[in-house]
Amino acid sequence: MLPTDNSQTETFPVRSCNRPYPVVPKPAKKFFLLLLAAGIFICLFTSCAGTASRPGKAPDYTPLVYLLKSSPISFDRSSLNEIPDNPFPSLSVPTYITKVDEMFFIVDCYNNQVIYHDNLTDPLYRWQIMTNDIAMGHTLASDGEVYLIDDTENNRILIMEKDVNVNGQVIFVPTQEFLNIGNRPHYIIYDAYTDTFYAWSSQSGEMYLFRHAKGDSRMYLTGIRSIPSLNGIYVRSFTIIDDSIYFVSGNSSIIEADLYTFEIKKEYPVPPEMAGMIQLTRIEDYYYITISTDAAGNQDYATMLRVKNLDDLSTGKYEDVYGNFIGGGTPYYITQIEDKWYLTEHRIPGHSIWSFQVQDNIIINVTSIY
Repeated sequence: MLPTDNSQTETFPVRSCNRPYPVVPKPAKKFFLLLLAAGIFICLFTSCAGTASRPGKAPDYTPLVYLLKSSPISFDRSSLNEIPDNPFPSLSVPTYITKVDEMFFIVDCYNNQVIYHDNLTDPLYRWQIMTNDIAMGHTLASDGEVYLIDDTENNRILIMEKDVNVNGQVIFVPTQEFLNIGNRPHYIIYDAYTDTFYAWSSQSGEMYLFRHAKGDSRMYLTGIRSIPSLNGIYVRSFTIIDDSIYFVSGNSSIIEADLYTFEIKKEYPVPPEMAGMIQLTRIEDYYYITISTDAAGNQDYATMLRVKNLDDLSTGKYEDVYGNFIGGGTPYYITQIEDKWYLTEHRIPGHSIWSFQVQDNIIINVTSIY
């Protein structure tokens, strides 16, 4: 049952029927009609041109209407009085790197863990384990209050919160979870404008929306949206740009949909050698696209491309930029941290994470981090 609206109806004074309205002077009436006509013209023009403004920024969430609330996790925080260090000498298919506050986080997919540290110069054995209670997770997202991780093979979203142990060290505590989230949740981000976490189910074409009230970490599943044509198609990620959301689908196309309704706006076909796309990222004037395989699943086609207009992909009018990163591996997700971009990569030992910058559409300062 929806909550009862207890707000009172605002009343307005009613003019007496036997009191005539004041007569508007003709010059004023003419000016008013001109303004009205101009307003109607502008409204019709912008509507026909498809430039209707984006809905306003989402207000703070109040958990009155939702589909599901999170399940609490019982955890002994004293077990983190000694924080476990990363036991692996190298990363195994790292998929995501990000920074929240002063901490860096790496999702180390095939090592089934997320690790964190306060810098990117120390060796990996000095990093700490955030969680190893996941099966091939791919991404982490945070709004600074909660940290959501996609536990891909368990169809679970894990929620963690920052705390301090008895030694004054920063720790991360598992506090909540959502079970039975689609089919292999694979990519999750937090969008500040809509104040929503978006978690993508990679093989069911479904998007799960999560929110929490400001100052209260309890999470709520507030909606499920879908792209029916992507049900059963392996889609590794999505990208939000203004009021559009883009899916690099395994259907040999990129789908652009409305962020608020998920109605498809446009579909951009791509050639077979690009079919196994991983991610689309907008950097300056270009869309950068990482690719894992061709339509037949051949990893020899793994690369990174960029294009100014997505319509040009079908005719091959794109630029291959993977040579800036040696090449020969599989580039995965791209993220931005401050003034640098970071690329995760696998199949090349010693080159799992890169940093780079783009200045005037030129890729510069390419550096292997781990």
